[in-house]
Amino acid sequence: MSLALPVKVPKTEHLAGDAWGGMAAMLVALPSAIAFGVTIYAPLGGSYAAYGALAGILGATALGLVAPTLGGTNRLITAPCAPAAAVMSAFAIELLQNGTAAESVPLMLLVIGLITGGLQILFGVVGLGRLIKYMPYPVVSGYLSGVGLTIIASQVPKFLGTPKGTHFWNALGTPAAWQWQAVVVGIVTVAVMAGAGRLTRAVPAAILGLLGGVLTYFALALLDSGLLNLAGNPLVIGPLGGSGAGFLTGLTGRWAAMGRLGSGDLLAVVMPSLTLAVLLSIDTLKTCVVLDSVTRSRHDSNRELVGQGCGNVVSAVVGGMPGAGTMGATLVNISSGAQSRLSGVFEGVLSLVAFLVLGALIAWVPVAALSGILIVIGVRMFDRHSLQFLKSRSTILDFAVIAAVIATALTVSLIAASGVGIALAILLFIREQIGGTVVHRKAYGNQVFSKQMRLPSEMEILRQRGDQAVIFELQGSLFFGTTDQLYTAVEPELKTRTYVILDMRRVQSVDVTAAHILEQIKDMLAERKGFLLFSQIPRALPTGKDMQQYFDQLGLVRPQSPVRAFGELDAAIEWVEDRILEEAGSRRDEEHPLELQEIDLFKGRKEETLVALDGYMERRCIKAGEKIFTRGDTGDDLFLIRRGSVRIELPLKDEQTHHLATFARGDFFGEMAFLDRDSRSADAIASTDTELFVLSRANFDRFANEHKRAAIALLGGLARVLAIRLRYTNAELRVLQA
Repeated sequence: MSLALPVKVPKTEHLAGDAWGGMAAMLVALPSAIAFGVTIYAPLGGSYAAYGALAGILGATALGLVAPTLGGTNRLITAPCAPAAAVMSAFAIELLQNGTAAESVPLMLLVIGLITGGLQILFGVVGLGRLIKYMPYPVVSGYLSGVGLTIIASQVPKFLGTPKGTHFWNALGTPAAWQWQAVVVGIVTVAVMAGAGRLTRAVPAAILGLLGGVLTYFALALLDSGLLNLAGNPLVIGPLGGSGAGFLTGLTGRWAAMGRLGSGDLLAVVMPSLTLAVLLSIDTLKTCVVLDSVTRSRHDSNRELVGQGCGNVVSAVVGGMPGAGTMGATLVNISSGAQSRLSGVFEGVLSLVAFLVLGALIAWVPVAALSGILIVIGVRMFDRHSLQFLKSRSTILDFAVIAAVIATALTVSLIAASGVGIALAILLFIREQIGGTVVHRKAYGNQVFSKQMRLPSEMEILRQRGDQAVIFELQGSLFFGTTDQLYTAVEPELKTRTYVILDMRRVQSVDVTAAHILEQIKDMLAERKGFLLFSQIPRALPTGKDMQQYFDQLGLVRPQSPVRAFGELDAAIEWVEDRILEEAGSRRDEEHPLELQEIDLFKGRKEETLVALDGYMERRCIKAGEKIFTRGDTGDDLFLIRRGSVRIELPLKDEQTHHLATFARGDFFGEMAFLDRDSRSADAIASTDTELFVLSRANFDRFANEHKRAAIALLGGLARVLAIRLRYTNAELRVLQA
């Protein structure tokens, strides 16, 4: 993987949308970041609460500036998140319980942030990020819906104005705790945001919804003056705390005690750092997958991990808390019109500006308004199309995966939901592989023939005895789940066939269990002096494995074993045909050149006629590898092979060719141009040193003027052989289409 991370300058027409998106995302991310920071540092004592708030703000700022600049995902918002708060607060509590002084804990947390970021950079460099791209759709759908429902569940208590810490069911079950002012603000926000698209698209719906919520709050304040009190008011964000001086202190103060850390301290932070690095990476990449689904885009997972790691390192350096790509702020960013990574930078800058300059104004943003925005986003995230899976029996198990992911996300965690979804998707994949057939097609040697053109007498032998061979064209994955199916298909043929050909062209993978079954098939054939033939064994499977090398390592293909491997199916069939013909005593003698009377086309003709025809023939010798003619050449010669063999090939793109046929001693080729006098349709190449009779159409016409009956007989012989070839071809096509 290249470590070069070029930064593309966003298009100027996107700046307005990115600015709106960054502002809206900041309004969602900043309060959460402050809350997460307080959660981490509150166990250290009351005086550290402001310290935690500052850590959250510094984290939002650093992550917002660095992660989108170096990351690989447009519109992703990176900010302090719940997994970071959970791991680091638990670690802080554990340190205090083990007797660590409170003033030493912040430095330990800083080191966790540094190591976490470094590990994420390493994950991206070694390419672990690409694994997330293989996430099955049911898992993504379930995760998307689970996140939406989680957002809704987390925001309903705030929407209803219940006290902090109230959970979803408790909030719904205690109407007495509801604040009617919060409910009104939330309802107006939801209504404005849901209907904004019908009125205008110039201003993002989230911004209009937030504005509607703020105006509603102050309208209610005219009826209840208590709403204008900021201190202790649970309906608004409230004072952020901190100052410019506190910001500078955060940059310098946390490094003062670095020299006091020992090796034991560093060992203590290794596991929390590794845990946090994995959690934040999964959380980010899951958000990226959801973002791809929503925006129909494609992120760069490895680059994103490097960007996230750099962001967390910088956040730790300036005293901020770690974070990840966050779902809520990202979706608000998209809904507000963001188009590029610059929106994340705006979010980071505005987080710092909001803290330093606009803290007093942000303090008046109603919590219920933010909750209303997130509830609308959560509803829109729910994948309603997944309900279509319930209509078909073939997809109901996919819906079960989605439901399991949603249930796990709501009852355990989103990360656990991902694990459950992947595990179920793997089980469904195995079930699908087992349910499908590994045999693409089966045929016998008297139904399918090689491209080696045979004489009619030879074809008759192959038609009668060719069923000694069976051909299995395999497909898919040969693994422990499909080996029984493979053996069940092949086993009946082992009792009656001498040759079993397994075409591996469509095979995607082979495991040790499948190789063991192939070994058993080979042994059963060997007991009957039969042969197992492999054709077109892939050298590079989708998994990257070289199957031919794998077979060699397992000892399946040995020089002394009854196993043969061929580069293509045609070569395997030709090898079997040659053995069948040899056993039938019809093997051709390739040594001496044939004379006219020995060629099957002229058998039974009068000697004086053949002597006359020989006078019109040209004898030609061709070296192995030389071209006899090329596609597009003009020429109407008919070629009869006295000795050797000729390969007919069709030229393709990029100097590639397709093997059409091979003609051997006693056969003929070039008859198409001889009959229709058109240009050559393919290339003819001598496979071995070859001797030919060559009869031009002009010489044939002169011969026909003198020997009309002999000429008619020659044309009849050509037609007969061509008809036989066509008949076998038609029969073979019917078998292949079955």
